[in-house]
This record gives sequence, structure tokens and C-alpha cells, in this order.
Amino acid sequence: MPKLVDSHVHLDDDAFATDRDAVIERATLAGVDTMIVPAVDADSWPRIKALCAKHAQLYPAFGLHPMFLAKHVPADVDALSAWLDEGQVVAVGEIGLDFHVDGLDHELQRDYFSRQLQLAREHDLPVIVHARGALEEVSLTLRRTGGLRGVVHSFSGSEQQARHLWDMGFCIGIGGPVTYDRAQRLRRIVAQMPIEFLLLESDAPDQPDAAHRGERNEPARVAEVLRCVAELRDEPAADIAAATSANARRLFGLDRRAS
Repeated sequence: MPKLVDSHVHLDDDAFATDRDAVIERATLAGVDTMIVPAVDADSWPRIKALCAKHAQLYPAFGLHPMFLAKHVPADVDALSAWLDEGQVVAVGEIGLDFHVDGLDHELQRDYFSRQLQLAREHDLPVIVHARGALEEVSLTLRRTGGLRGVVHSFSGSEQQARHLWDMGFCIGIGGPVTYDRAQRLRRIVAQMPIEFLLLESDAPDQPDAAHRGERNEPARVAEVLRCVAELRDEPAADIAAATSANARRLFGLDRRAS
């Protein structure tokens, strides 16, 4: 069974309240032996810390998600700095910009995003970036800030936009959407992209693969994403698993933390 890293899974979500341990066990049985759990707001930080302390295969990322803007206060960014000193934290995330959802103040999003990027630089941590309807601005902000590394998760942009991210050393996270036949642009990018910039993810409980459309997603289904990517690239699934897992371990410093 190839060993896989789910680079983005919200296991603290209420959708898993009744069977979270079973979900983690199913993921492990499917070969997903490492999972990165990003936060969405300050209230989720202690919850994620406790969850990751309970399960050795889970690693926390702390940040302020743009879609939860109404829950954030400026003092949260100051508090975040102390949370990033936690021994097991592997990234600042989930952070970014969302210009797709109506009613989310763009200027306020930019302020939170910029301040969190600065924290990532100060703490020498990678970033896990949300970029919906705002990929161009996200890329420009990352380039302007400089000194950053990370992943743009659930990538849905163009090949040119992907190349701009690779040029900065950023990875792109690919999950369930790539399994849909209609996702032709994404599938072409994944088929041809440099493997060293590819991460696999579930984004569970959201974004299930085509075979589980409309269902709650689970980290075990990263194995389905792996199979699709292997078919698109006409490469052995074991090779894709090894490469993408190595990418994730390198980006998040997992081997260094285990040693």
C-alpha cells in the first residue's frame, strides 16, 4: 500500500463529530498515514492542537481563513504568533483571499493575509493558501512579500498561473475536483506539470471525488485522487505516491520533526 500524505484535511470539522476516530482509521487503512489539519479561525486552534496531540499522524497548521472573516478580530493575528511557536505546528494556514463569496470585505482580507504572510516569514513556516476568485492577486502578493514557501490548495487556475507559482517554488494542492471529467484544464495541468510541485489533498469534509459526488468527503479518498493522477500522467501510482508524499514531507518539515 503506497504511503500518502493528505496535505489538507479539516478533521476538526463538526461533520466528523460522531465518527472522527473511525475516519482516521479508514484513512490509515487506505495508506494515508500523514494528515495536515489547517485551522480556519482562532477558536479552532486549541481544538486542532488537542486533536493532533491525540493522533500522531496528524499535524496542525494555525491561521485565519478569509471565508471566516466575520469571526476574526485584529488581536487574533497577535495571538497567532504565539501559537506558531507550538512545537508540532507545520504551517500558517489556512490563509488567503476569497473574492468569490459576496460580502467578504476585500481590504480587510488583504490586511489579514498580509499580516499572516509576515508571521510565516518571521517563524520560517510554509503557508497553506486559499485563493478563490483571487489567484492573480494572491500570486502577486506572495511574490511581493518574498521569502515564502507553501502550497496553494485546491488549485483551479490556468497553466500560466500554475507556472507563476512554481517559479516561486510554490506547490499546488490537488484533490477531488481532478477526478471529474469536466475539469479538463486542471487535468491537463496535472498530466504535464513538474511532479516536484504536486501535493495531494482531500479538503475533507468538502470536495469529494466524482465517485462520491454529494457525499461527505474523507481523507481515505486521497487514494482515489492518487489513482486519477497516475492515470492522467500514465505513471505508476506508487511513483506518484512516493513523489507527492516526499514533496509534502519536505515542505512541512515532517522528517525533521520526526527525527
